[in-house]
Amino acid sequence: MTDESEQAVQAAVDGELRLLDPEVRASPDHVLELLDPEFIEIGASGRRWDAESVLAVTSGGSVSAESPVEVSQMSGVVLAPGVVHLTYFADNQGRRAWRSSLWRLTETGWRMYFHQGTLTA
Repeated sequence: MTDESEQAVQAAVDGELRLLDPEVRASPDHVLELLDPEFIEIGASGRRWDAESVLAVTSGGSVSAESPVEVSQMSGVVLAPGVVHLTYFADNQGRRAWRSSLWRLTETGWRMYFHQGTLTA
């Protein structure tokens, strides 16, 4: 991986981890800084989310500082210039899922464009 690719993947990883941070999630402004205006998520529940519906959940304390989401096996790859695909395993208080995100570089920085979660046993 080139230095430029490594930096792109690291920027996406940093953004992903920020979105999982309880303090960031509690601030709609901080969440919106990280979500692309065209953001869409297919949640582990099968529900389709947009930025507005995600804000309703994240600002309600869906992740607590006492029980943060545990992340493992995170990896990323540059799919095209300005587009990074991340995958990882997340455990949120026993609710375990494989997660996949697409991040794209915008005029304001790296933002999550798409996210999907798939529950696992």
